[in-house]
Amino acid sequence: MKLAVPDKISPSYFVAEAAIELGFFKAEGLDVTLELVYPVDKAYVAMKDGAIDFVGGAAHAVPSAFPGFKGAKLIAAQSQGMYWFLVMRSDLGARRGDLGVVKGRTIGAAPWVNTGLRGLLTAAGIDLARDKVDIAPVPGAIDSVPNFGVMAAKALEAGKLDGFWANGMGAEVAVRGGYGTVVADARRGDGPKECFNYTAPTIATTDALIARSPETVAAAVRAIVKTQAALKANVARATEVGQRLFPPAEASLIAELIRRDLPYYDASLSREFIAGMTAFLRRQGVLDGEVPYEGVVAAQFAPLWKGQ
Repeated sequence: MKLAVPDKISPSYFVAEAAIELGFFKAEGLDVTLELVYPVDKAYVAMKDGAIDFVGGAAHAVPSAFPGFKGAKLIAAQSQGMYWFLVMRSDLGARRGDLGVVKGRTIGAAPWVNTGLRGLLTAAGIDLARDKVDIAPVPGAIDSVPNFGVMAAKALEAGKLDGFWANGMGAEVAVRGGYGTVVADARRGDGPKECFNYTAPTIATTDALIARSPETVAAAVRAIVKTQAALKANVARATEVGQRLFPPAEASLIAELIRRDLPYYDASLSREFIAGMTAFLRRQGVLDGEVPYEGVVAAQFAPLWKGQ
């Protein structure tokens, strides 16, 4: 079986990667390999086409290939909350929470990731057109790039962007390099409170696989839950995974980034989260109307989220 992530050298979908590399899928009887498919909408299209069995990606992007979530379901969360960072050039002198710094600036963001930034800024009272905020692709980001965040950090360092909206690895590289300042981290309370539930890193699969082999999907959920528990018990295991998948510099950072994210390691897909995400998607014009909780989540696997 194949599991796709849209961003590899990153804490964003690390639980899915670690479930493979640390043998938790294998222990559940599943032979799962990791695939990089960027951007996230292409990963969901690949799943719809049958080339991919699971996607470890942004929950809100499922409708990019499955309109109205028809034909696919979320089966577990890798962690809770919108997980991207707004990083601006350090020479702009912005402070944490100073969202006004984006006015008149160009911000790099990946497809579908950019909707989270649009939502956050709009909720904070910034009008993208009036305030001349240009949310644009990151120069050099192509399908084979294993880490969007690091690529965005390099573009920021080179002066090709005023800021970027990307994962924790990109943010860490830019901050440690002295050329980036974290302005917003929605997961940790920056921006309007509602933004936390705009999306989350999840595991999704098709309705067809759930119907054909529910035991396979249950095994995948158990693998994710056990991976979260293993990293909570010994975060140093993240380095073991990083050394297999990442360049040395990023491998040396990953355990610290995962340590910061551990409070959000919970496989649950709450009704509050789904309501917040679907409301956000309606405002973005992605959903035409209400979608019930059971239309988004494979709720039959809920007991597994707590290890039951």
